[in-house]
Amino acid sequence: MKRTTKWVVGAVASVAIAAGSVGIAVAGGDDSETPIPPGTALDQATAAALAHTGGGTVTATEIGDEESLYEVEVTLADGRQVDVQLDAAFNVVGDKTDAPGADEEAPGN
Repeated sequence: MKRTTKWVVGAVASVAIAAGSVGIAVAGGDDSETPIPPGTALDQATAAALAHTGGGTVTATEIGDEESLYEVEVTLADGRQVDVQLDAAFNVVGDKTDAPGADEEAPGN
């Protein structure tokens, strides 16, 4: 194979791989949740959320949530889950409480 042909084939393959990677990223949509990385931000978000809910267990976190910068999911002793929305200064800007098991799918789904 000529050098030019090899270069063209290599370039086409690179473009195809890049396009496939972009397609996979777009197909993921907003379903990807990035947890707050360990460190000061996680510690402050956890403290703010638990202070807001009056206790409980942090069961999930997210940075870059669609509703706020940080989201902390707290499960209360009675099984309810509270999603606490926090701004960049770790001030509570909203919350949502779900009944126990509300995030679980029904059997057979």
